[in-house]
Amino acid sequence: MSRVWNFSAGPAALPEEVLRQAADEMLDWQGSGMGVMEMSHRGKEFTSIAVQAEADLRELLAVPADYRILFMQGGAIAANAIIPMNLIGGKRVADYVVTGAWSQKSQKEARKYAEVNIAATSEASDFTTVPPMADWKLSADPAYLFTCTNETISGVEYPFEPDLARIGRGEVPVVADMSSHILSRVIDVSKYGLIFGGAQKNIGPAGLTIVIVREDLLGRAMPHCPAAFDFRIVAENASMYNTPPTYGIYIAGLVFQWIKRQGGVAALEARNVAKAKLLYGFLDGSGFYENRVDPACRSRMNVPFFLKDESLNDAFLAESKAAGLTQLKGHKSVGGMRASIYNAMPLAGVQALVDFMRDFAARKA
Repeated sequence: MSRVWNFSAGPAALPEEVLRQAADEMLDWQGSGMGVMEMSHRGKEFTSIAVQAEADLRELLAVPADYRILFMQGGAIAANAIIPMNLIGGKRVADYVVTGAWSQKSQKEARKYAEVNIAATSEASDFTTVPPMADWKLSADPAYLFTCTNETISGVEYPFEPDLARIGRGEVPVVADMSSHILSRVIDVSKYGLIFGGAQKNIGPAGLTIVIVREDLLGRAMPHCPAAFDFRIVAENASMYNTPPTYGIYIAGLVFQWIKRQGGVAALEARNVAKAKLLYGFLDGSGFYENRVDPACRSRMNVPFFLKDESLNDAFLAESKAAGLTQLKGHKSVGGMRASIYNAMPLAGVQALVDFMRDFAARKA
C-alpha cells in the first residue's frame, strides 16, 4: 500500500495509527461482536466511547469545569446560524471581526437572526492580516463577539488570543470558530464564551461538530431554535438528544488518545511551529514562490502560496501529484496553491514538499 502526502484543507489527513486502529476494530469493537457504526448511541458500549472522548478533550484543552462539551452536527456552516439563535437572548446586536472568507460568511448568516456590527475587518488588505485589538470597535451592548481565529482560505491566524478584558470589555463573550487549528496550539479556554469547529481538519471525519460553551450562556435560545440545536437541550442530554454522529465521535476519541501519546497539545504545537518555519522559510527565500500574508499573522495550519509565474501552475500541480504530494491547489476564490499541514502531517511530509518545490523551481526558473 502506498499513501500520499495529503495536504488537503479538509477533510484532511488523519494519523495513520488512528486509521489502523479503526480498521482493526471495524467489525468487532473490543470484543463486542459489532462495529461502532452498528451500535446504539444509548448502549453501554457507545456511551463509554463518548464519555472517554469528552474526558480526553477536556484534559487536552484544560477545559474548565463550568464549560460543557457538546458533540453536534452541521459543521461550522450550520453553526453560523445555530450560534446567534442560541446566544442573542434578549439582546439585539452581535459583533463580528472579519478576517477572511469564513468570518465573512459567518456574519452574513448571522444577519438573518440579529443586527450585526462589524467591529473590525481586514478586507482592505485583501485579508492578509488580523486587525489589532486596539482598533476593534465594539457596539454598546453586544450579545457576543465573533472571531474566526484561523482562516483556511487566506491562511491568516490570530497571533494573539482575543481577550476583551484587555480593552475593557471583558463582559462580552468571545465566540471563536477554531475549526482549522483547534488542538494545534495551547489556548486558554477561559478567555472564550464559546469555541466551536468542524472536526474534519484536526479531529476526525466530516460530520462531527465540537462545541465548547460556558454554562452561563445556556438557556438563551430563540423560541424558534430547533430543539436539536438548542445548546441547553443538547447539554442536558449529554449530546444524545438525537442520534449524534457516532462514528465521528469514535474517531475523534482515537485522535484525542493519539494526541495524548504524542505528549499533548504543547508537544504538537512545537512540531507545528517547526513545520511552519520550514515551509515559510523556504518560500521567503526561494525567489520563485511567494506568500502574501503578513508574517506576524501567518497560519501554521494553512499555507497559501503563489508561483510568481502562474503559467506554471498546471505543471506544478501535475508534477507534485506524480511525486505523491496531493491536494495542493489553492481555493477557487483566491487561486494559487495551498498546503494544509495539520497535526497529522509529519515534518517529513513538509520536507518532501519543500524538496519537490526546490527541484521544480530549479528546473523551471
